[in-house]
Amino acid sequence: MLGALTDLQIESLLKQQVTGRIACHADGTTYIVPINYVYSAPYIYSHSANGKKIEMMRKNPEVCFEVDDIQNIFSWKSVVAWGHFEEITDMDEKARLMQGIIHRIMPMANHPANHPSHGITENDSDVGDKVELIIYKINLDKKTGRFEGN
Repeated sequence: MLGALTDLQIESLLKQQVTGRIACHADGTTYIVPINYVYSAPYIYSHSANGKKIEMMRKNPEVCFEVDDIQNIFSWKSVVAWGHFEEITDMDEKARLMQGIIHRIMPMANHPANHPSHGITENDSDVGDKVELIIYKINLDKKTGRFEGN
């Protein structure tokens, strides 16, 4: 059976998952990549090093976000949402949000000891020396959800 997710089911799926895909478009190019995230309505919070995704979202802050839970080809849920990219610049807010992101993704790490590209390291200097972490949020203003299964 195919169907639409309720608003409550959409919110639940966004909160349960830790990895989604963000699509951005600038200069005639569309780009989609997976991201680790934390959801707190109406925002998707994430981090990144500087690169293609960040450059494109700075040029065009209109983005699309997708997350799914696939049990098998006949049992899945998916949410597609649209929103606006906003880079976090306040240092206190960046630190607070990064701690929330780390807290959310750590249970998914097999060897969580040292991942400076995710802001996770025993030595704070490893993060600043190797990677400039950009913390951002996506303000979701439209969400839809579909499912297949019971």
